[in-house]
Amino acid sequence: LAVHFHDTRGTALANVLMALQMGITIVDAAAGGLGGCPYAPGAAGNLATEDLLYMLHGMGISTGVDLAKVVEATRFIAPVLGHVPTSKYYQAAIAI
Repeated sequence: LAVHFHDTRGTALANVLMALQMGITIVDAAAGGLGGCPYAPGAAGNLATEDLLYMLHGMGISTGVDLAKVVEATRFIAPVLGHVPTSKYYQAAIAI
């Protein structure tokens, strides 16, 4: 069983936290929050991988994923796709 959340109302991380508490260990996410719905133009994208990793690492959950490398991947792909990253972690990381 896995979960897949869009961050339409800014509650994706809270939903992941509840899913973890229910024993779910597979979570979909997308670099920079890429994604959305072709039937709902302008709809929020997927949960940003950077934000998910930051939360999991902060909880002491090892993911085996290098957060800095995900930030670099987002930095590369976002302009190629014309996407403005929605990740709060990404926005803070590039501001430094």
